[in-house]
This record gives sequence, C-alpha cells and structure tokens, in this order.
Amino acid sequence: MFEEAPWGEAAELALPGPRAEASPSGGRPPPSPAQRRRLLATLRRLQSSAPRPPSPSSSSGRGSSASDSEAEQQPERKRARKGPQAGSPPGAPQSQQQRLPARKEEPAPRADKAAGGGDPEPSSKQRSAGAKDPEEEPRQRLTRRQWKNRQKNKRRQNRFKAGQGQEEPPAVPAAAEEPPSSQEDPAGQELLSERAASLRLRMEERLESARFRFINQQLYTSSSQQAVQLFQEDPEALAVYHRGFARQVAQWPENPVQRFVRYLRQRPASFVVADFGCGDCMLARSVRNKVHCFDLVALDPRVIVCDMAQVPLDDESVDVAVFCLALMGTNLQEILEEANRVLRVGGTLLVAEVASRFPDLRAFVAALARLGFRLLRKDVTGSHFFTFELRKAEAAKRKGRGEGALPGLALRPCLYKRR
Repeated sequence: MFEEAPWGEAAELALPGPRAEASPSGGRPPPSPAQRRRLLATLRRLQSSAPRPPSPSSSSGRGSSASDSEAEQQPERKRARKGPQAGSPPGAPQSQQQRLPARKEEPAPRADKAAGGGDPEPSSKQRSAGAKDPEEEPRQRLTRRQWKNRQKNKRRQNRFKAGQGQEEPPAVPAAAEEPPSSQEDPAGQELLSERAASLRLRMEERLESARFRFINQQLYTSSSQQAVQLFQEDPEALAVYHRGFARQVAQWPENPVQRFVRYLRQRPASFVVADFGCGDCMLARSVRNKVHCFDLVALDPRVIVCDMAQVPLDDESVDVAVFCLALMGTNLQEILEEANRVLRVGGTLLVAEVASRFPDLRAFVAALARLGFRLLRKDVTGSHFFTFELRKAEAAKRKGRGEGALPGLALRPCLYKRR
C-alpha cells in the first residue's frame, strides 16, 4: 500500500485551484484528473476504515465533550475542503452536494439463527412474566386430617371410574371380533367346550336339587291323596325326586333297605311281602319272595300306582308289610290302618325312618299299639335311621269321621336344608 498522508496534505492534494498548482519554474506538476479520482477513492477508504468517535453519552467530564465536538467538526472541515464530489452537478452548493455515508459493519448473526434454529428461548424475565412453574412453588404441608380426606376422595374417584365413570369402549364390528375359522386353535376350542359342558352340568344339578327339595317338602306336608294328584299332573316329578333321593342315599353310611333284605333272606321264601313306597323296587329285585310294589308313580314295570291309604289287596293277604322311609304325608294313621288291614294276624310290620323325625319314641310306639301292632324289637343306635319290627296282634279299628288322629303319630317332616 502507500504511506498514509497527513490530513492537511491529503486535503491540499484533493482541492482544485491555484493552491494545488505547482509553479512552472520547478516542483511537482499538478495531478491529472485520473490521479485525483484515485486519491479521492483512497481518502474515502481511509475515512470508512477510521474508528468512529465515541458517543456523547459514553463520554465523561468536560474534556471528553470538547474532544467529541472537535471530532465532529473535523470531518465537516474536510468535506468543505474537498469541493464537489463525483456525480454532483458543477456549481451546486456544497450543502446540497451528496454526502457519502460511512460504511457500517453489520452485526454478526447469532449462532442459533445461523445454525438454522427456530426462535430463541425466552429469557428468565419473560418466563417470570408468564405462568409460574409449579415445581418452584413450595409444597404446602398437609395436616393428618387433610391427608385422610384427600385419600378418601381418591378412593371415591377410583370407585366411580371403575363403575359408571369409565367410558364404554367403542363397539367392535362382529367381523373383527370373530377370527376366521382357519386361525382358531382346536385345543382352545376343545377346552372352552369342556368348560361350557361342565358349567351346564353344574347348573342342571343345582336346578334338579332345588326341584327335589320342593317335591320332598310337598310329600311330607300334604296328604297321600294330594301327593297322587301332584304326580298325576307332573309325571316327571317322581323321577326327579328319586334321582335326588339316590344322591342323598349315596352320602349315607348305610341304606336301610339293605337291613330288610337281610331280614327277608332269613325267612321262608313263601312269605308274601307288600312294599309301600317301593321306589325303584330294590327290595323286590333282591329277594326270592313275592313282593307287591306300591308307589305314586311307576319307575319299574312291577310298580302298582295307587294311594298308600288304598292299596289294591285283599284283607289279610300278606305276611310282611314294609315301610322303608315311606311314612310320608299328613294322614299316617290311615296309611298304617291300611297296612293292618292287608296283614295276616301274626304278620310282621317293618318300619325304617329318619332319626330326627321322632319327637317322642314312646308316644310313637304307644300309638302303634293302639293300631294293633306290638313292638318286638327296635334299633335306635344308628346316627341316621331308626328301625322297628312289630307284629300284628289284632285288627285295628277304623277311625271315625269325628275322631282325631293319634298324637304319637305326628312325625316331623324330613326337609333338606338349602345349600
């Protein structure tokens, strides 16, 4: 480059007129118009690269204000000395001539904008002007009662959401719910079918048990004539009753009919037996004796359907009369009088009943004695059943219409508890 000329010399070289012209006798010749343009361009570059004077607000004291005023007046004097600039019309006043603005350096862009980021993050003051951060707020210390109330409210909200508060899930179309048959698991389908079958079986057993309890209660709390009418209206009721009765017998330590089977096997086979309330005819199938089977409904071809108080037999035509858990109904005296009618004198009456049905054993035996039966032996040691062996001593007198039933024959009904 070139040496920087003092402000005075640069101004003298740039000014036209007689002061810038050299004497013809000797010295430096006057610059040509091209040299003047180059010098003006150099002067502009120097002015633009020179440091800017400090602002008045940053200065301190009277000395700084004086220097600032001198620095402001110096460029004005220089511009006055330069004369008309290029591009301005000749003869125009200097105040109207165009002034070249000083080149200002643009501030460098921020790093975040140059990197292509978005808007800068708000400052802490801007954040403080908005909503407060809940984490910065101090937590209020709850008392024990307030804490308990808050926990109670949470539990109530959870119960409400679990019940009615939850929104129902959107309905799924049937095509989406049912997978195609080709993708079904055969093992899973078999397991589901087994569970459904077992569930159906349990429900059927419960329903049949409930029906058995109802029929059993009707038999013990009604007369024999009403029982006959019940099974005539519903023939399937006795089958349901006997299936339920068989389930009960399976839980007993012993079926009392087996005692009577052993008793008859020790007696002559010529004895004729009348089985009142025979059921499935187990006694007739287990002995060689001739057995007349009577019941309300025929579960076996050998059964004769009739009322237990009016059996189709002649007087004194049988040797043994059997009541195995068959003293049912409210007209027991009529049923026992019918047994006395068909038995021969000296014939045997066998009775087996649930132990809990006897409120007074002596009264029961006394009532049988008044009906013409004498007690031979009894077994009341069993936990479930009592058995009696009686002999017909004489013919019983039929009860008149005005006479009441014998008090000792009032047995308790055998009712099964609901489960």
